[in-house]
Amino acid sequence: MVGEKSKILIIGSTGHLGQYMVKASVSLGHPTYAYVRPIKPTTDSSKLQLHKEFEAMGLTLFQGELDDHDKLVWALKLVDIVISTLAVPQYLEQLKIIKAIKEAGNIKRFFPSEFGNEVDRVSGLPPFEAIHVNRRKIRRATEAAGISYTYVSANSFASYFVDYLLHPHEKRKEVTVYGSGEAKAVLNCEEDVAAYTIRAATDPRAANRIVICRPQGNIVSQLELISAWEKKTGRTLKRIHVPEQEIIELSKTLPHPDNVRASILHSIFIKGEQMNFELTDNDLEASKLYPDYKYTSIDSYLDICLVDPPKIKLAAL
Repeated sequence: MVGEKSKILIIGSTGHLGQYMVKASVSLGHPTYAYVRPIKPTTDSSKLQLHKEFEAMGLTLFQGELDDHDKLVWALKLVDIVISTLAVPQYLEQLKIIKAIKEAGNIKRFFPSEFGNEVDRVSGLPPFEAIHVNRRKIRRATEAAGISYTYVSANSFASYFVDYLLHPHEKRKEVTVYGSGEAKAVLNCEEDVAAYTIRAATDPRAANRIVICRPQGNIVSQLELISAWEKKTGRTLKRIHVPEQEIIELSKTLPHPDNVRASILHSIFIKGEQMNFELTDNDLEASKLYPDYKYTSIDSYLDICLVDPPKIKLAAL
């Protein structure tokens, strides 16, 4: 049928990024499905409420475990595209999704749960590198299975790192700077990452390619971010620098998952890994791929934080 929208299944829909992905899919008119854990007497009330909100938005919910292979294959046969937003501890669970996609045989595109650094071109301290290793395993398994894919490298979520670096809920007099503060990072809003992902889902240009979210207005160093915040708030913040070696030591001595967080800070804000490589002809930069989409620049996001800074929960690692 001409103009018929692709059916999109989101696995990990009740997680932080998954909720944005659901909204983006629905807003672009796609029949949207979610594969969710079965409701149990112990299910958190917030999850129950989320299920009700999803149903009110018109979602079709499939209740099942990833271990339930037959149920997963059945659900996959009803859709066209699969987007996984599973959290870090569940990355290797995606091997079950890959196996089911291969058996179903009808999926036009698979988006593994990535949405961070471009893992084939960066490395990190051991706790963070372990995450990269698992992401690479999922990439290679997807390719080996002959599944059409798109990998989305979203770099960093602005909401998390602006909150972590600037603490916009508080009127602090000091700010921590990791390393020199001059390394460039890429801070994107979750809404924009989701919007780009859903657009790429039905875009033949993105098939078997990497989409990298590196819009010019979101490339910023810690020092630039702090200066912009000072200008907007009219306050001067005392900068307290944490040297690289101290972060390296913390990555070795802190318990999990704090050691991972120290390693992530080192990769993004000291080594500048997100901007340490040039984009090639095989890369698709999201804001250039979809120039008509108006993304939220980091400057505009700081304006939002002035009025109503989002409340952020630490990601599962």
